[in-house]
Amino acid sequence: MIIGKINENEKRIKFNIDISCSNCRKKVPGGLQASEKFYNTADFKIELENFQKTYLCGKCRDEKRILDLKKR
Repeated sequence: MIIGKINENEKRIKFNIDISCSNCRKKVPGGLQASEKFYNTADFKIELENFQKTYLCGKCRDEKRILDLKKR
């Protein structure tokens, strides 16, 4: 997954981080990418923190989608 914007010819930094689903707490492999300029900035840290708080695994994301469709 990519955090932030990466321009066409910009260098990418790949990193692993512990990510768990915010719904079922299941651990998920955390291979992420960010641009070299964006990595370790204040905005990066805020975006990563929000990502970790709101991340849903595939199963929980699909369940949420189905519930949202039924509410319409």
